[in-house]
Amino acid sequence: MKKIWFCVVLCLMAFSSKAALRIDVVGAQSNPMPIAVADFVGESVSPGVREVIVSNLERSGLFRVIDKDAYIQKMEGVQSVPNWADWQTINAQALLYGTVERTDDGRYKISFRLWDVFEGQPLLAKSLSLPAQEWRRLGHMVSDMVYSRLTSEDEYFDTRVVYISESGNPLRRQKRLAIMDQDGSGHHYLTDGKVMVLTPRFSPNMQKIAYMSYKGGKPRVYLLDLKTGKEEWLGTFSGMTFAPRFSPDSSKLIFSMAQNGNTEIYEQNLRTKELKRLTNHPAIDTTPSYSPDGKKIVFSSDRSGSQQLYVMDTDGKDVKRISFGSKGAYATPVWSPRGDYIAFTKIQDGAFFIGVMRPDGSGERLLVMDAYMVESPTWSPNGRVLMYSKQMLNEEEGSVGKSGLYSIDVTGYNEQHIPTPNDATDPAWSPLLHSKK
Repeated sequence: MKKIWFCVVLCLMAFSSKAALRIDVVGAQSNPMPIAVADFVGESVSPGVREVIVSNLERSGLFRVIDKDAYIQKMEGVQSVPNWADWQTINAQALLYGTVERTDDGRYKISFRLWDVFEGQPLLAKSLSLPAQEWRRLGHMVSDMVYSRLTSEDEYFDTRVVYISESGNPLRRQKRLAIMDQDGSGHHYLTDGKVMVLTPRFSPNMQKIAYMSYKGGKPRVYLLDLKTGKEEWLGTFSGMTFAPRFSPDSSKLIFSMAQNGNTEIYEQNLRTKELKRLTNHPAIDTTPSYSPDGKKIVFSSDRSGSQQLYVMDTDGKDVKRISFGSKGAYATPVWSPRGDYIAFTKIQDGAFFIGVMRPDGSGERLLVMDAYMVESPTWSPNGRVLMYSKQMLNEEEGSVGKSGLYSIDVTGYNEQHIPTPNDATDPAWSPLLHSKK
């Protein structure tokens, strides 16, 4: 399969007041930036913090963390002064090191510095603290700051993913809501698996998850409050409700409802419970997704004879078709947080693909295409990375294999497997957990 490659230009420019070492991301990269990440001196948790940072940076595909065995100078904490010749000798373009300490109130505090090695100039100097049990988040937060400083991209490591965990008999699968960090750590289940659940979605304010459940024998949309654990259904409707997604301000939920053989898109105000019908067509209209500014909705419909993508205003007016591939069907569209792309699943000649296109339908590119089935794309909060589910074939047995979660850069480079305890489908990426301010 033809891969879509890109290059990253490593720019090192000197300014009188500050260094400007950064990765100018113009696509994807073939030569990751070499960076040294020294041990974080302090509590026994510190080696784990370093491992989290190293894993995040390397999985981004934009950095190569130099092996510790090559380090000449041993950094003794955040107050250490680098010997630039030692780090230049091993070709480190950036150097990260710091200290982890336990505070009197039982929290972990991490202080770190990031340097431009060849200019000998500081890039970042920060201190962060969290409760001791959240020490992994410290690693994610430091990773975010380093990533953002060196790439000028927004952050995405300090995030969570909710998905469907599948296990048991292939003919009677147990499907549970599960949640974890974006790297697969901190995993736990949100439902017990007694009732099948599908298509979970985070609210932008991180307070709730919407999903479809077969609880009570009738498929309908439920809301789960992440703080209280309280579960409630969206409302009492005569038809099946499914494919939910929150508005950008978390005040509304858009979803599909099937009644009397017809499927339309509806929007409900979560405060007033006011219900508004947005589409009115004999075709199947489903899988809606808001634009990040809340002014448009993309959805899939077979109103043209095959399943295609359409964009409309949030009042249901000005419907325009945007997918015009000569062959294939389009499904599960989701708008990028940046607003620049819409990701989708494409089915063509029995094969499945994950692709992206501009909101007007131009620039269609297929990013993932080498598996038995790929589907359900979801965006990282910075709009740089896509996560999706992939099911492989067992070539030796000629049967369908396991399903898992994978991520890939929006350019089609750097596919990464996300570990989960069981088979995994239907991922949904959370917003950033910490404030960027």
